Amino acid sequence: MSQSYDRGLVEDFGRWREFSAGMWAWVFHKFTGWVLIGYLFTHIAVLSTAIPAAQGGAAAGGTDIYTTTLVGLEELLVVRFLEVGLLAVAVFHIMNGIRLLFVDLGVGLDAQDKSFYASLVLTGAIVVASIPTFLAGAI
Repeated sequence: MSQSYDRGLVEDFGRWREFSAGMWAWVFHKFTGWVLIGYLFTHIAVLSTAIPAAQGGAAAGGTDIYTTTLVGLEELLVVRFLEVGLLAVAVFHIMNGIRLLFVDLGVGLDAQDKSFYASLVLTGAIVVASIPTFLAGAI
């Protein structure tokens, strides 16, 4: 016989306060995964501007399209901030993935919350340390 219980309203957005560290890790991992997939398609779109360069060479002016696109994007301050955000998303996804690998192997099962917080702190440290590199020359 199955047991049922009241999970509350789906529209009850106040339930996020009940999330444990494991639930937040799951939510952030899914979110960062979807962001990385979105970035993949954007990256492919930008790289597709190099196709005329490969087909026609410099005589057709193809390299100018690709170079102009990249230089134009790098000149925008918002793109540099988005790159820092992309780094944060990628680093957290990698750190949490490594954490999950260890959990699946049975290492650190008792310290999952601490390892999640450690991955957040390590992500923050890496991102903060990289900000001068990403914004160099833009400001």
